[in-house]
Amino acid sequence: MVGPALRITEPGGSPSTHLRQEVMGTVVTFDIFDDAGVAPEAVRRHLELAHSILRDADRVFSTWRATSPISRLRRGELRLHEMPPSVRDVLASCMVARTLSGGWFDPWSMPGGIDPTGYVKGWATQRALDAIARSGVRSAMVNAAGDIASIGGLRDGAPFRIGIADPSSPQVLACVVQLRGAIATSGTYERGAHLVDPHTRRAATRVASGSVCGPDLGLADALATALCVGGDEVLDRIEGIDDYEALTIGFDGAITTTTRFPVLGG
Repeated sequence: MVGPALRITEPGGSPSTHLRQEVMGTVVTFDIFDDAGVAPEAVRRHLELAHSILRDADRVFSTWRATSPISRLRRGELRLHEMPPSVRDVLASCMVARTLSGGWFDPWSMPGGIDPTGYVKGWATQRALDAIARSGVRSAMVNAAGDIASIGGLRDGAPFRIGIADPSSPQVLACVVQLRGAIATSGTYERGAHLVDPHTRRAATRVASGSVCGPDLGLADALATALCVGGDEVLDRIEGIDDYEALTIGFDGAITTTTRFPVLGG
């Protein structure tokens, strides 16, 4: 899933710690804005734990690795009860996302076999942030190619401000979001036609991009994929999910949101 949401750096909002890591086929950045006096050794230890969480997710769930447990499951070499516990946990969460999305997110209906990667990147990124938070850090952000999990906000107490790219001109922002929690954005304008309609098992989208914000990046990631594929039907479903909000950008540039989507100035 492409994540074309972009973090905006504001005056006084520069992180005190910034790290980059390449994992899961993308670049992940770690920004700590307020460590609340936490010992540097503790911050470093929890950052290393966050790194290991992402590396392990790549090892277990990468469909590009022939030896990964998920690839072996797809080929029928292993059964579900032989999978690592994390696979069973992820698939249970995917079942919840499938129900909430009305079947528009469905890892069991992908070409080539079961493919939970539309959930896994957000899930792993959220777990990485949770590891950092356990150090006592009060304000931080983990950004996996634009899919963002965060705690806290800027040093003045304001929410982080996240720009969502215009699909027709990705260097231009379509809008700015005030973020507390997580946001995921899905679209085809950076990676091409990679999103699959689970009902037809063919590449198809009904909007140019879809963004979902909420407390958990794993679910937001899955719902953003569903939103881009299912369009208005999924937008209406997200309206009824507590603590999650959504935004779509149509192929004509029209922006549609759920009632409380936190657009700056909206």
